[in-house]
Amino acid sequence: MAVTKIDGMMLKEMLTSGAALLLQNRESVDALNVFPVPDGDTGSNMSQTITAATKEMGAKRYTSAADIADAAARGALRGARGNSGVILSQILRGMARGIAGHEEIDCAVMTRALREGANTAYKAVMKPKEGTILTVIRVIAEDVEKRGSKCADLEELFKLILESGDVILKKTPEMLPVLKQAGVVDSGGMGLMVIFRGMYAALTGETVEIDSSGAEATSQQPMPGEFVDDHNFQSVEDIEFGYCTEFIVSHPHADMKDADVTRLRKRLERIGDCVLVISDLSVVKVHVHTNDPGKAIQYALELGELDAIKIDNMFEEAREREAMRAEAEAAKTRDYGVVAVALGEGLTAIFRELMVDQIVDGGQTMNPSIEDLAQAVEATHAKNVFILPNNTNIILAAQQAAELTEKNVIVLPTKSVPMGISAMLAFSQEASVEENAQAMTEAAESVHTASITYAVRDTNYDDHEIHQGDIMAMIDNQLSVLGSDLAQVGMDAVEKMVNEDSSLITVYYGTDVEEAAASELSDALAEKYPDCDVELQNGGQPLYYYLIAVE
Repeated sequence: MAVTKIDGMMLKEMLTSGAALLLQNRESVDALNVFPVPDGDTGSNMSQTITAATKEMGAKRYTSAADIADAAARGALRGARGNSGVILSQILRGMARGIAGHEEIDCAVMTRALREGANTAYKAVMKPKEGTILTVIRVIAEDVEKRGSKCADLEELFKLILESGDVILKKTPEMLPVLKQAGVVDSGGMGLMVIFRGMYAALTGETVEIDSSGAEATSQQPMPGEFVDDHNFQSVEDIEFGYCTEFIVSHPHADMKDADVTRLRKRLERIGDCVLVISDLSVVKVHVHTNDPGKAIQYALELGELDAIKIDNMFEEAREREAMRAEAEAAKTRDYGVVAVALGEGLTAIFRELMVDQIVDGGQTMNPSIEDLAQAVEATHAKNVFILPNNTNIILAAQQAAELTEKNVIVLPTKSVPMGISAMLAFSQEASVEENAQAMTEAAESVHTASITYAVRDTNYDDHEIHQGDIMAMIDNQLSVLGSDLAQVGMDAVEKMVNEDSSLITVYYGTDVEEAAASELSDALAEKYPDCDVELQNGGQPLYYYLIAVE
């Protein structure tokens, strides 16, 4: 029987199924990343992005397809990580626009949603590149418009989506030489197709099991019956019952009955509010706001042994929040704030010494979400905020984060941590926003960075034959040196960066490099380039042996 309409609940199931299937296959999608560095993360970024969408869908009880689509788009935007995640969020955002105003989705609405998804994604990227996820969603939208215009069965429409997507995905290596050299299809396009395949499975009644081992995708929404405490939003004056009291009756008496649990609930309701008592007679979970937590505990002791006792003073919590709020209000007069992305204790410490206000964990091995960046911007409590993404895969997310705040946000195109450090050295509290933006950008662009790591698999890239375990140096994100000796690769990389105008070489060594080995490299560079100052810093970055900056 034909499926002519999808309601809100079915759309929710489909998106949840798509997220679950991508979670199961995220490592396979990660493995398609063209460059064989140990941080290929397209699958993980897209998985976390669509998981954020499903969490938002579960936050409230939505019924219409339009509300579900809007919630998914909102969640994806805030949870988007990396370029692939941001583009996926824009596809969902456009699809939500196409579904807006509709209680249910038919083939015509889905066709319009796909077109809006493709258009919105393309507009979000300054220089769209064909052979990527953008091409996959665009071609799907075009094929559905051409071939699905008379289709009334959504199952048939989704078959067309999968057929069209698979065909164009296989063609992506012909559009991007780097894909062809590596012998892979586009990882973002593959991730999108996995999501569509999961949606189709739900539409046809097939169950996609959720992989509980994927911790990053575990929903943070409360389980049925779990109490979500909202006392953090109350002021001192609003609090009637001041102690949030929680505990578990872990070993009830053998003769405990449902009537005893009911009696406990009624007694608690007489001494407080926000009462929750859940029991299956093997355990009782209790939550209550009261001014007499001792009495609540005494009542419960009549049922058995207590465990996991937790009592929070909500009066004190409210005072602390009000003090923080007052401090934040007072700080709103600040002209400047800076947010930097970095990973590694040493690099983080350097940015703190340079008076960066908020440091967001992330970089080569972990891309922060749009919401992470937006929250960091708000936490500066400044009128004008500079963001230093310090990674090419974070710049787009930073630009989207700027749209989530009313502050004046300036995203500087820093593609490495050394570029971000150089930008901060050029920052001045006395200069105007425009002067700072120009000076910081010029300082960042004067830095050349070599990122040195190892290959995780055999591949061909940019006419280089790469073998698993090879030491690789990327200079300004371009593969420049291959070798088997770490120190020699470092020396060769610096040789390619140094010129007659160079005056400073900074070596940041990572967690996998001993200080003695880093010192030997630093000394060798100082001897070879006597006209340059050579500095050695413990960056503490994971997976990347060295970040070497020349300026």
